[in-house]
Amino acid sequence: MGDEREFNLDEISLYVIAMDLFRNIWVILLAAAAVWLGVTGVCDLTYVPEYTASATMAVSAKGENGDAYSSLLVTSQMAEVFGEVFRSDVLYEKIASEMGVEQIDGEISASVIEETNLLVLTAASENPRQAYLILDAALSNYESVSEYLFSNAVLRMVEEPSVPYSPSNALNVDRYRKLGTLAGAALVICGIGLISVLRYTVKTQTGARRNLDGRIRGVIPFEQKAHTLKGMIKRQNRSLLISSALVSMQFSEAVRKAATRVESHMRRKKMKVLLVSSVAENEGKSSVAANLALALAEKRRKVVLVDLDLRKPALFKVFDRPKTKKKMLGAYLNGEAEMEEVIDYDRKTRLYRIFQDKTVSGSGRILDSEKLEHLLEVCRLKADYVIIDSSPMGVASDVEVLMKYADSVLLVVRQDWSDIRAVNDKADIVRQSRKDFSGFLLNAFHREPDLMDGTPGGYGYYGYRRYHKGR
Repeated sequence: MGDEREFNLDEISLYVIAMDLFRNIWVILLAAAAVWLGVTGVCDLTYVPEYTASATMAVSAKGENGDAYSSLLVTSQMAEVFGEVFRSDVLYEKIASEMGVEQIDGEISASVIEETNLLVLTAASENPRQAYLILDAALSNYESVSEYLFSNAVLRMVEEPSVPYSPSNALNVDRYRKLGTLAGAALVICGIGLISVLRYTVKTQTGARRNLDGRIRGVIPFEQKAHTLKGMIKRQNRSLLISSALVSMQFSEAVRKAATRVESHMRRKKMKVLLVSSVAENEGKSSVAANLALALAEKRRKVVLVDLDLRKPALFKVFDRPKTKKKMLGAYLNGEAEMEEVIDYDRKTRLYRIFQDKTVSGSGRILDSEKLEHLLEVCRLKADYVIIDSSPMGVASDVEVLMKYADSVLLVVRQDWSDIRAVNDKADIVRQSRKDFSGFLLNAFHREPDLMDGTPGGYGYYGYRRYHKGR
């Protein structure tokens, strides 16, 4: 497959996006907190409170007992001229002189109430007392400036000035912080969602069929390991084996269906030894190998399950560390035990098992040995099928050594785990070795509705791992 990628909506998994958001919730919270603190800091650094003292006055004529001019138009015009007086540089100088400063720390403004002779005078400053003093000085000195303009007009106080108690330009910091926090969190959520969508992994069955270079032999559905919160915290996870009465029918049937397809492929080509691997760790290959062996044993097939992942053996854990007097595979490969001493037979499942419980150093050399070749050859002759659990192909080269003992290779692909290009590269390695490639078995797929074809579906519950129901 080439490096070019065609994006399709049916490859989007809502579950994968939701899990990415859940796993990165700390990033979202951190971004929200950073924006909250950032907005607070910016407001603290840039916001300058301004206090405004105000007074209301009416334009009156001298000798008219405070009566307004007969013409409202004239009085309004006079009020506008008084407004210019209060904004004049001459008055500013007189105010500064009275206050004993070179320049007043504030600004005076005057506005006329429309269609009236009322004038609203305001003084704004960063200090509330300073605003009041500026306004008071303006009222005390305006007459010395206005007498050159109006000899028969005066201002009559309607509303006395007072010291302001709160800023006139109050900043709604809480609102800005909330909006900024929501915007920051939303931006991070969109970023995580975009990364999730663009990540080139197998997220849906449709995407798997389109992008994986090989046949898909089955899809293993989700099976919750721990059913209680206490069990999750203490990691009291049961093994996901179809031999257990606690696993769901959906899980068991999906495994049996996959085993039937794999067996049909191998019988058609008269093959016995199946190598199960994956690209990366934790894709569930050991559980898949164990369940395929159990499913075939249920059909009265004579099956030998061999743990040849000598770097990180896991089958003894999958089978809950069985208590047996049988020795481990490493003892046989090191010449410390006979073949019969390492083969364990479980009467309940009718399955032959060969376990290894510890990492074996120099696994590449040991796997490429006559003793292992002899062991697998005996198993091939006496059993219907031999299933080998190996190391991940992306972690070690052990699989390439083991392929010479196998007839076919099956790759386990977990939902949203390994890059599709890496998966296809490993499949090409199998083909280039001239070994049969059985295909892929999808694992850890969560059930969700198909958004493209309208197939009914539903969302399962959240847990340690997720699977998608096979079709």
